[in-house]
Amino acid sequence: MPSLLAILFFCLVGAPLSGRAENTQTPSAAAQPVRVQAITVKKMELTSRVEVVGTVQAVDQAIIAAKISGTIVELPVVLGSRVNKGELLVRINAREISARVQQAQAQLAQAKRNLQREKKLLKQHASTPETVKSMRDMLAIAQAGYHEAASMLSYTTIQAPFAGVITKKIANTGDLATPGMPLLRLEDDHRLQVVTAIPESSAPAIKLHDRLQISIPTVAKKLTGEVAEISPVIDPRSRTMPIKINLNDSIGLHTGMFARITLPGRSYTTLMIPKAAIVPFGQLKKIFVVDKNRVRLRLVRTGLRKNGLVEILSGLEAGELVVIRGNRLLTGGREVRIDK
Repeated sequence: MPSLLAILFFCLVGAPLSGRAENTQTPSAAAQPVRVQAITVKKMELTSRVEVVGTVQAVDQAIIAAKISGTIVELPVVLGSRVNKGELLVRINAREISARVQQAQAQLAQAKRNLQREKKLLKQHASTPETVKSMRDMLAIAQAGYHEAASMLSYTTIQAPFAGVITKKIANTGDLATPGMPLLRLEDDHRLQVVTAIPESSAPAIKLHDRLQISIPTVAKKLTGEVAEISPVIDPRSRTMPIKINLNDSIGLHTGMFARITLPGRSYTTLMIPKAAIVPFGQLKKIFVVDKNRVRLRLVRTGLRKNGLVEILSGLEAGELVVIRGNRLLTGGREVRIDK
């Protein structure tokens, strides 16, 4: 019985002694400084970039419409036809106008004969100067009537006002044309421009003949354009100002294409740090700032990304030392050693 008590006493006393000995022999890994690389945060000057969207369109474009009523008897173009200036586009049959021209010609000829007769009678003292003057007035009226009818007759043929391509065909042969009725759409696809609307805040920076950078994503093309037109007013609903930018290269482009226009921005000072300094933290982003050989965790708000650098909008001050390498497993308050 005494031997059993001795064994129990040994177990109760010996166990704590062995545990204490183990703790004193195992060093703490957390006590060792972590080797990191860090940089001093400095302010940088950047230029803000404003980008707007626009649409490619032809500089010269026209809706070909009828000026008189009549049946379309000739329409020698189709969608996509390329025409030269002065080439026939539409011919309209208007017999009543032809008859009016013939009537005006007859009236003009009669007025000329009447004037000649009265002049001869005046020489023979068989007429009066007032009668001759009246005949001259009648001749002027007849000439005006003839010119009016002849002009109406010229409207029966419609010619291309400039060289271009037919981009829309609305009417067909046999259709009845009426005054103001659109028949075709003609565009000069060799001279293109981009139509866009710039924000009110960017309007003061844009002047006529300024050159802007334009990209056409559809054809992966970047080119330069010159500001050709600027609206003198701001749209009160959208707070934007319409402008037109002539393109210096139209090869491979088509009207209606989507375009992006880069506008000049304002210069400002901000903080930029390497992307490697930022550690994702759920939906947030964190960095580690070195303070007296220990790191302090900071939550930051980021902005622009450029050339491997990230803009810090809040959470960091210029002159602070931020860890850029060795920060993935760091925790706040950890002692670090900065490698040069």
